[in-house]
Amino acid sequence: MTDKTMPAVVMYTDGACKGNPGRGGWGVWMSSGAHQKEMCGGEPQTTNNRMELTAVIEGLASLKRPCDITIYTDSEYVRKGITEWLASWKRRGWKTADNKPVKNVDLWQRLETLAAAHQVTWRWVKGHAGDPGNERADALANRGAEQAR
Repeated sequence: MTDKTMPAVVMYTDGACKGNPGRGGWGVWMSSGAHQKEMCGGEPQTTNNRMELTAVIEGLASLKRPCDITIYTDSEYVRKGITEWLASWKRRGWKTADNKPVKNVDLWQRLETLAAAHQVTWRWVKGHAGDPGNERADALANRGAEQAR
């Protein structure tokens, strides 16, 4: 159920990596009513999954008040991680089902904290399939990776 007192935001996020690990970038395109915002950044040595997570984190961190957000990502790692796996990881002391340390714990913890301030609906979108929002986020992520030299 949506909260009509919170601004509605649509956010598309994506990560990119030139080599994995390698030079990476993240991109966010979001809209709320007539307002639109693009963001991107990168790191010289990272992984694709870190960039996918960073995109969502940066998008959420840019919001100034609680919002009703629909986040579109082409990363099942991000979507399933936050909606399905996170509770079990925490219950097991940040260990996976096979008792290995969860990768990117620092980012998962930050994402969980930021998402808690909002009402978030998580949606998966097929990457590189012509979805305009995903294509825009992908282009921003690639720009971020290029700037990370």
